[in-house]
Amino acid sequence: MSNDVSAGAAPQSIVRSDAAYWEAIAATYDDDPDHGLRDPGVRSAWDARLRSWLPSAPADILDLGCGTGTLALLAVEQGHRVTGVDRAAGMVERARAKLAGRDAAFLVGEAAEPPVGERRFDVVLVRHVVWALPDPAAALRRWAGLLVPGGRLVLVEGRWGEAEPVGLRAGELAALVRPLAEFAVLEDLTGDPALWGKEVSDERYALVADLPRRHTEVVDVHLVLRRGEEVLLARRAGTGYADGLLNAPSGHAEDGEDVREAMIREAAEELGLRLTPEDLTVGLVMQHRAPPPARPRIGWFFEAAYGAGGEPRNREPDKCAGLTWHRLDALPDDMVAYCRAGLEGLRAGHRFLLHWHRPGDAVAHDPAAPGRAIALDATDTTHMTDTTHMTEPTHMTEPTHMTDTTDTNAVAP
Repeated sequence: MSNDVSAGAAPQSIVRSDAAYWEAIAATYDDDPDHGLRDPGVRSAWDARLRSWLPSAPADILDLGCGTGTLALLAVEQGHRVTGVDRAAGMVERARAKLAGRDAAFLVGEAAEPPVGERRFDVVLVRHVVWALPDPAAALRRWAGLLVPGGRLVLVEGRWGEAEPVGLRAGELAALVRPLAEFAVLEDLTGDPALWGKEVSDERYALVADLPRRHTEVVDVHLVLRRGEEVLLARRAGTGYADGLLNAPSGHAEDGEDVREAMIREAAEELGLRLTPEDLTVGLVMQHRAPPPARPRIGWFFEAAYGAGGEPRNREPDKCAGLTWHRLDALPDDMVAYCRAGLEGLRAGHRFLLHWHRPGDAVAHDPAAPGRAIALDATDTTHMTDTTHMTEPTHMTEPTHMTDTTDTNAVAP
């Protein structure tokens, strides 16, 4: 249900009633300007607000109390994926019809306990529902648990009417959200008549709250395909990152994959190789970070012998301009810096490396630039004389774990 009383205050007993009330009004729900958004001006106003509240598309949105799916439709048109939940089957039926054929699904269920299982979302979007719940604090905790780390609550609420006002004041909702959020912003909506199709004087607002972002890192996998003293390198193209530079064929682990499964899949997708787990050995593991503001990643370098899985060929010409063989002891300079450091470390006998770019560093390997590779294992340091940019572990001056605290779109509550 969308407990929206913006067209006129309703008695609290009605708003808290069972699904039968919402079933009864489902057919006429969209008649109110801010429900159906049939007026182009009202629709445009909500579209603009929603665009400012949601993260960049595509994101997974959970629309609770979705009503007939009007906000869900705007979100899908902006490139997001939406799951809507409403307690009234009549509302859900109309939402499904409104978004038929689009990237949206609608479920009958309670907003306070959405029937979405173990799924996680980037945003929980709720309009005019929190104030009517019997235990708003418990519902907010439940919704926070449905978000990915760093996910967002978008709560559109208000306090309507004059003689017998109903609703939730902005300060009250902010107090409920504060224990859950890292950052929160309150946005006044009363002064924007375009949202409501008329002038309003009661309290209407949106609260946008970002939850804490627990530190996570992408896991990438790199294939070191050996042909005698040579390794296979791919020239990047059309990816938007390090295009024109050479690196080892690589990719990142998908949800549910272990690193070996990810390497086998990437080798098939990029090179057409049909590797087996027995074809792969772990050569080196590296934590690396591209020049800031990039976030850290964990790279696994797997070795395989030429001939395993077939003959390599360029299966992704839109992302790779060509494949070439190079001697491991004479790697070219036009490489992605951390990849070259990983191969140099592998040749030197290291198993664990750190490669941490500083601000101003280039993505490409620069023979004249300071070395950023730090060996983290106990390998005899005499091996390190064979590589040009390797540093003793004792020379490390930066921590190996960093958390991105940048958030330019939020204000501390």
